[in-house]
Amino acid sequence: MARYTEAVCRLCRREGTKLFLKAERCYTDKCAMERRPYAPGLHGHGRKKLTEYGMQLREKQKAKRIYGVLERQFRNYFARAERQKGVTGENLLRLLEQRLDNTVYRLGLAGSRAEARQLVRHGHFTVNGRKVDIPSYQVRPGDVIAVREKSKESPKFKAIAEALAHRTPPAWLEIDKENLRGRVLSLPSREDIDVPVEEHLIVELYSR
Repeated sequence: MARYTEAVCRLCRREGTKLFLKAERCYTDKCAMERRPYAPGLHGHGRKKLTEYGMQLREKQKAKRIYGVLERQFRNYFARAERQKGVTGENLLRLLEQRLDNTVYRLGLAGSRAEARQLVRHGHFTVNGRKVDIPSYQVRPGDVIAVREKSKESPKFKAIAEALAHRTPPAWLEIDKENLRGRVLSLPSREDIDVPVEEHLIVELYSR
């Protein structure tokens, strides 16, 4: 499976905002955006005025990088969002939020989406009692996401359980912190999705 393997802090610097790709590090002064808040590369200090197309492209790239999907996947999500009723941009973000790896992250069962993706791939989670190791699995209202019993005793999940005391999931999710289990209460609304993305620019880009 193709995936990005370079330094992820460069992605935040390229987009000019924190994308929270490295869990706890993003909240400390070690964050690359705190140390070097300019684009990477030789001409990173130079300010370039973006064209309309450039702004649209940057929003698409930002959304892709936040959710950790590649170009073909992102196009497929957009095509699905277009076919659904409602506002296409909001549909797109809702589909991305419904990914299992993102839901695990939102519940506080992983420090970042990348960590959640790895934990899901390694088979540490169940959905409605059945093991699911596909990060792109789409959760639905009523689904119960839980850490597998044999995984709860690992040092990793013991640390996650301790960190859960300081995490609060969005309104469309609920978490049973003691049993490391979460439930999808509803589909996420736009107000529940706190990503720094102007989705209408993505729609304009694909409408060209």
